[in-house]
Amino acid sequence: MRPHGRQDPARGRQVAPAPTARQPIHRRQHEQSFRSTSGINTYKSGIIGGMLRTRDVRMIITARALRTAGYGATSVLLAGMLIEDGCTPAQVSILVATAAAGSVLASLVIGAFADRWGRRRCLIISAGLMAASGIMFAACESYPMLLIAAFAGTISPSTNDNTPFSGVEQAILAQSSPDHQHTKVFTAYNLTALLAGSIGGLAAAALGHQHRASPGDLAFALYAILAVGTLAAGARLSPAVEPNHAKGKTRPAPQIAEQERLPHRVRVLAGLFAVDAFAGGLAVQTMLAWWLAYRYGATTTQLGMLFFATNVMSAVSLLAAPVLARRHGLLATMLVPHVLANLLLLCLPLAQSLAVAATLLITRHAMSKVDVPARQAFVAAIVAPVHRTAAASLTSIARSVAVCASPMAATAILAAPALRGGSMLLIAGATAIGYDAGLWTAFRNQPARRKP
Repeated sequence: MRPHGRQDPARGRQVAPAPTARQPIHRRQHEQSFRSTSGINTYKSGIIGGMLRTRDVRMIITARALRTAGYGATSVLLAGMLIEDGCTPAQVSILVATAAAGSVLASLVIGAFADRWGRRRCLIISAGLMAASGIMFAACESYPMLLIAAFAGTISPSTNDNTPFSGVEQAILAQSSPDHQHTKVFTAYNLTALLAGSIGGLAAAALGHQHRASPGDLAFALYAILAVGTLAAGARLSPAVEPNHAKGKTRPAPQIAEQERLPHRVRVLAGLFAVDAFAGGLAVQTMLAWWLAYRYGATTTQLGMLFFATNVMSAVSLLAAPVLARRHGLLATMLVPHVLANLLLLCLPLAQSLAVAATLLITRHAMSKVDVPARQAFVAAIVAPVHRTAAASLTSIARSVAVCASPMAATAILAAPALRGGSMLLIAGATAIGYDAGLWTAFRNQPARRKP
């Protein structure tokens, strides 16, 4: 066997090979390996790359958890707070739709320019606007001013994160972890968010017990504080989260142009996600709280406890996603639990009591979020790394656009007394199952559907 190295003719013993142009591996090479588009070299890039990856992923997950806790509290109390302030149901739905429209516009801008302006900077600005909107909702009762705050900030009617943050965060997570770990990383990202959202629902229930101040005002004050925490987490991100951090320079213009040319399959996927988001928007937490209060007379405390339980079940269900994706593929993980969850939603209008309705909702949420990390990993898997920010933003925008229309449709349904028995939920469930059929038809032959 040939010995490694070379022989020293003077001493007659083996010496180490001479350094080559690729040795030694400097810190700069570690960082370049960390930014490898395949993601596989992330774990091979040494201690520095590992530390950057761990810190950035933790900061993204922390930021998502903080703001979702705020969404969990405010979404339960938003409709009741506005109605107490004199708003009509139509005005409530207009405000929710306005908030969604603002998220769409912000997502469009950030999706197009985040990689040029800086992902970290965009996340910080979004968190600042979120804090400002929380302060406005806590301190102001003027409906026009609330519309402005809802449009400019990131007011959400549920713990779903169809906001400007999500596209950028998902691109950072995909970049900061190897491809085969994407489903696990996105599971952690969504699991902590849902657990935080359940705590937010519990906080809403606690605020409903006190009578010194408006529960809604206190919830939005908490929301503003959590937004500041989100901003702080974004500020701690390292330069490695940027798409091409090399010697402090950004990607050349021709490659940016290449990034903006998304494959056709991403547009198809975005359209299908819009259908699913419209269906989900008919049954978001704010609308469900409204319907349960009307149908069964549910109190604020009961609603807070119920949504605490549903969010906990959603969080627990996420743990199944990596296992299912590894065994059955991403597409099956996205579809099968989603279909079962929406079959239970179709049964909800048949419930004769709040207890039965609550049982159906909790059981539904034991399956309803399994598809989320698989969906995010699927988006990352079907495009090249250079397209990930734009693809994640486009799919997020498509969902946000659809969510804009859902509150108006739900209000139109609820405005007709004959339809308040649950037509909103029947339409939501049937539309969501139609999305499942369309997704299977369009992507059943996609190789990435089997990628864990």
